[in-house]
Amino acid sequence: MYAWVVEGPKPIDEEPLRYVQRAVPTPHDDELLVRILACGVCRTDLHVSEGDLPVHHEHVVPGHEIVGLVVGTGSAATGFAAGDRVGIAWLRRTCGVCRFCLRGAENLCPGSLYTGWDADGGYAEYATVPAAFAYKLPQGYSDAELAPLLCAGIIGYRALKRASLPEGGRLGIYGFGASAHLTLQVALAQGAHVHVLTREPAAQRLALDLGAASAAGAYDSPPEPLDGAILFAPVGDLVPVALRALDRGGILSVAGIYLSDVPPLNYGRELFYERELRSVSANTRQDGQEFLDFVSKHHVSVTTNRYPLSEAQHALQDLKAGRFAGAAVLIPDDN
Repeated sequence: MYAWVVEGPKPIDEEPLRYVQRAVPTPHDDELLVRILACGVCRTDLHVSEGDLPVHHEHVVPGHEIVGLVVGTGSAATGFAAGDRVGIAWLRRTCGVCRFCLRGAENLCPGSLYTGWDADGGYAEYATVPAAFAYKLPQGYSDAELAPLLCAGIIGYRALKRASLPEGGRLGIYGFGASAHLTLQVALAQGAHVHVLTREPAAQRLALDLGAASAAGAYDSPPEPLDGAILFAPVGDLVPVALRALDRGGILSVAGIYLSDVPPLNYGRELFYERELRSVSANTRQDGQEFLDFVSKHHVSVTTNRYPLSEAQHALQDLKAGRFAGAAVLIPDDN
C-alpha cells in the first residue's frame, strides 16, 4: 500500500513527509483492518510533522480522522463485521484501570495512545484500530464529510462543553478552521449567540454564512461581552485577548493540543470576577458518541476541500498557509 511517513520533523515547507510503499498492516487480536475511504487533515498532523509535538513513533503515518470499510478482524475483535463503515479517531487506546479511566476521564489516562502519533494513522490506504475505539457512523453524510467530524467535530464538541456556556449564552470563537466551523453549528443548534474572531476574510465570510452573529479580526473586540469563548487558533497571544472579552464568570476553553507561549496575564484585567481559563485534552469515547449522535439528529454542513492522498503534503502546506476555509480531506487517488 501507499502511505505518507514523517521522515524527520521539520517545517512543512521543507517537506518532512515522504510517500512510500509499505505492507498492508496486520491487525492485532482486538483490532480491525480498515480500507481507508477518506482521512481528514488536522492541525495536529501539522504539529506531528513539524515537531511541535515530540516524536512518539519513528516514521509514523499521520492522520486520525479516518473513514473506512472493515476488511479484516482480529480473532478477539467484536462489534463489527467486514463491510461495515467505521470511523477511527485520535484516541486509540487507554489502560482502562487507572483512576482517570475508572472515573470516566479516560482522556487523562497516563497510558493513553493516539492514532497518527503513537501508531500509524490515515495518510495511507489501510489502517488498523482497536475495535473498542472504532465508531459506528451516522447516515446522511458522505465519507469526506464524515472524516472531519472524527476529530475537528469531537474536539470542538468537548471544547464547547468545557466552556460551560449558559443556556442562550454569548459565545466567542477565536480562529475559524475545520473544528470551529463545526462547533459554531453545534452551538447555534443549542441556542447560543456566536461571535467569530479570525484573521482570514474567507473564514469570516463562512462564519457569517453559517449563522454567526458577527465576524471580525482575531484581535478585535466582540460587539458584546461573552459568557464563554473557545480558542482554536494555536496562538498564545490570543489568551489575554479572549479573557478580556469575557463577562464576569465567563470561561475560556483552549481547544488545541499545542499552543504558543502565553504572555503574562494581568489578574485584574483578565482573570478577576471569576473568569476561568481551561484546557482541553483529547476526548473520551463518550464525547465522541455524544457528538455523533448529535449530528445524526442535527445535520451540520461540513465544508470540505478534497485532495488526493498523493497530495497530502501539499494539503498540510495549504492548511498552514490558510489557503482554504473549512476542512481538508484526503481521498484515495483512484476515487
